[in-house]
Amino acid sequence: MTGKPTVSVLGTGIMGAAMARNLARAGLEVRAWNRTREKAEPLAADGIRVTGTPTEAVDGADAVLTMLYDGNTVLDVMREAAPALRPGTVWAQCTTAGIDLVADLAAFAREHGLVFYDAPVLGTRQPAEAGQLTVLAAGPEEGRKTVTPVFDAVGAKTVWTGEDGAAGSASRLKLVANSWVLAVTAATGEVLALSKGLGVDPQSFFDLIRSGPLDMGYLRAKAALVLDDKLTPASFAVATAEKDARLIVEAGERGGVRLDVAEAAAERFARAAAHGHADEDMAAAYFASFDAKGR
Repeated sequence: MTGKPTVSVLGTGIMGAAMARNLARAGLEVRAWNRTREKAEPLAADGIRVTGTPTEAVDGADAVLTMLYDGNTVLDVMREAAPALRPGTVWAQCTTAGIDLVADLAAFAREHGLVFYDAPVLGTRQPAEAGQLTVLAAGPEEGRKTVTPVFDAVGAKTVWTGEDGAAGSASRLKLVANSWVLAVTAATGEVLALSKGLGVDPQSFFDLIRSGPLDMGYLRAKAALVLDDKLTPASFAVATAEKDARLIVEAGERGGVRLDVAEAAAERFARAAAHGHADEDMAAAYFASFDAKGR
């Protein structure tokens, strides 16, 4: 490879579309594919080639970036793309896939001669659009000249966790970080719901904790989405939050630890989704405190 790599982005949802745009802005040649093509079509205005199949997207690419719903979806899509994958192609797997499937994804990479990077990202819609994600990455030195411009284009920093992507060290760290994010999100919803139930103005709570050790920007940001009815477009959807919470619970079980808060958060996200909030921002877990009629 000479110059900047050609990058194929598979999956152009909330995160993938933003990442594709930032890759193009960085001067890289970008191809994009999404199962629902209409969701990818707006990327053409950014100079991105929108393709009809994963095979077309990866044909001749130096690097493939996957940002799909879960690990099983990634494996299915990469199998579709397999006929056009060249040995030596770098694969940055950015989906939050959990621990168990990382080994399967790495095995697929070995079978096809790909250079595999376990590379989940930390951040939601706004930092993704601004190119300010944190990339958590594990993978070999041999492909880093190709993958570094990709990570630099989508993120503000890259945190390397090891040289063996198959070991899943980056995905493990991502689950630990997400366990905190989801716990705070669920707790924010409960604080607002309890305030409503007790007839307490939420602002009195925020005034009480202002600038103290209990205050935090993330709490206020998520609460504002509920209080100001700005749950769409989602920064991180309820349905995806439920999926990640369940991955966290499963990882805890594998590690011999019980995660009651993560398990409860998963159930809250599931109830909010059942009430019709699956595609709204995960702050909509607030509605899990009420019945389907909002009481």
